[in-house]
Amino acid sequence: MLNLLPERLDRILLLGAHCDDIAIGAGGTLLELCRAYPGVHVTALVLTGAGSLREEEERSALAAFTPGAELEVTVMDLPDGRVPQHWERAKMALEELRTRGEPDLVIGPSPHDAHQDHRTLAQMIPTAYRDHLTLGYEILKWEGDLAQPGVYLPLAEPVLTEKIVKLGEHYGSQQDRPWFDDETFRGLARVRGVQCHARYAEAFHVQKLTLSVAPIAGSEPSPGFGAA
Repeated sequence: MLNLLPERLDRILLLGAHCDDIAIGAGGTLLELCRAYPGVHVTALVLTGAGSLREEEERSALAAFTPGAELEVTVMDLPDGRVPQHWERAKMALEELRTRGEPDLVIGPSPHDAHQDHRTLAQMIPTAYRDHLTLGYEILKWEGDLAQPGVYLPLAEPVLTEKIVKLGEHYGSQQDRPWFDDETFRGLARVRGVQCHARYAEAFHVQKLTLSVAPIAGSEPSPGFGAA
C-alpha cells in the first residue's frame, strides 16, 4: 500500500451539512493533521444549526478537534433536512469561501451519501473547488449507504479514543441517537483499520487524484498527491 503525503498543508477547508458531521467523519484525521502541521489555518462551513444549541456544540467541538490551528467557523441557518430546497444559498456560501484563499485540502461529505443534505453539499463541492484535493468522509447511519473507500488514515488507539471521548463531551444533544455511541465509532474504525493493515483508521472517498514523482528541490524523490 502506497503512502501519499502532501507537499504542504497550510490551509484546510472543512464542510458539513450538520453540526457534528465533520467531527464524526474526520475527527481523528483532524487531530492528527493539526498536530502534524502546527498553526495550520482551518476554515469550517456548516450549513445548518445557527442560533441553536447545536451551533454552540459545533464551535466547541471543532476547537477541540483542531489543536494548535487557526480556526474559523461559520454556521448557517438552513433548515435541517431541506438543504436541497436552499441550494442557491448554500452554493453562494461556498462561492464566497472560494474567494478567501486556496485550501490545500478540502474535507466534506461523500457524493453517494444517502442523506439529502449531505449528498447535496457533496455535489456542490467540485463546482466551487474544481482543482482541489477533496476527501469525502463517511458517516455510519441507518440508511446503509456505506461504500468501499479508497483512502485511509490509520489512527492509533489513543487517538481514536480521544476522538470518541470528544464526541461524547461536545455533542450532548446527540446522546439519544441509536448510532451515536462508542461501539459505532470504534467498530467502523476497526473495519477500516483492517482494510489498511492498521488497528484503526478513518476512511475517505476521492474522485480524482494526480500522482507526481518529481523530486522537490534538495530532497529525495517521493510520491505526492493533488487534485486532478
